[in-house]
Amino acid sequence: MNELGGWLESLWAPWRIEYLEEKRKPDFLREAAEAANDAEHLVVYRRKNGFLMMNLYPYAPGHLMVVPYRKISRLSELTDGEKIELIDLGSYAERLLEDVVKAEGFNVGWNVGAAAGAGVTDYLHLHIVPRWAGDHNFMTVLGGTRIIPMGLRPLYEKLRAATERIAFSA
Repeated sequence: MNELGGWLESLWAPWRIEYLEEKRKPDFLREAAEAANDAEHLVVYRRKNGFLMMNLYPYAPGHLMVVPYRKISRLSELTDGEKIELIDLGSYAERLLEDVVKAEGFNVGWNVGAAAGAGVTDYLHLHIVPRWAGDHNFMTVLGGTRIIPMGLRPLYEKLRAATERIAFSA
């Protein structure tokens, strides 16, 4: 309790300013798909049919997304080759995250349609969220606050370096 008799009301996180100052881009997945500068768009790894990128607004450190190059809105629109490669990229993301952030488990799920999340209404993508035993502590449960202990750019550099050590395998 603080001197006013209430619980902690503020959490100072000055590194989060990079999120607040960045312009919101509604078509950020398309921009990342077409980008020449992977670091600018947090693209970690590219393949023929899709790519792996960091989530700009992560639920946990290392929250990654697998995105097809083609802008499609339904799983049924994926070709057989895209389906296989996107799942393989998800598997690769798990291996990278086990190495870099020592993930102990994962929440993996497709965002399909407007109700699925983040305002991306017509561009399906797969989320890979690393998890650890006990990672939902009192801050999340009682305070409604997530603690992300590492900045995006330092983590991006570690993930990129890991792609040099850890081979992609289909």
